[in-house]
Amino acid sequence: MACDTASGCTTTPDARARGEPMQFGRSYEEFEVGATYKHWPGKTVTEYDDHLFCLLTMNHHPLHLDANYAGETTQFGKNVVVGNYVYSLLLGMSVADVSGKAIANLEVESLRHVAPTFHGDTLYGETTVLGKTESTSKDDRGVVHVETIGYNQDGKVVCVFRRKVMVPKENYLTQRGGEQPGRPVPQPDKNWAGPQA
Repeated sequence: MACDTASGCTTTPDARARGEPMQFGRSYEEFEVGATYKHWPGKTVTEYDDHLFCLLTMNHHPLHLDANYAGETTQFGKNVVVGNYVYSLLLGMSVADVSGKAIANLEVESLRHVAPTFHGDTLYGETTVLGKTESTSKDDRGVVHVETIGYNQDGKVVCVFRRKVMVPKENYLTQRGGEQPGRPVPQPDKNWAGPQA
């Protein structure tokens, strides 16, 4: 499976037809300092998304929930999407390219909201590898230091965060079942005869 630094994973249709798994996260060896992974697809943020996240997390600030308040009394003139949702969305977007194989998320080193996100904005994200360090206590893992930026449909950067992720080395993955550990094998029965010859 080939992945380039400009577009992220480039798993070919032929590879998928042969049953090769799609890229989901990376082993320590696959990270290159300076590489940038462009996460796909983007996500259009709806009023519903924002309100549900606010209510689930008990953040009832009227800037996010009360259109009249936001329109009449704030500099924005409309509701602003709650920052923790913006961060969570960008973090989620990065999982397939960065932390899909992670052993642990160790630290969010910094988090900056540099511009507001509004209902109807579409967010995109990309992550750059800043550094990587092998573990000194266990030889089957290492720590990757990354920076993720999120930007809207106009290219305006709205959020920047840096984090450190403990990821496995190839020998860790091999010992635990490879690319998709724990995946069951489909069993033929009266509803499905099995793979076609």
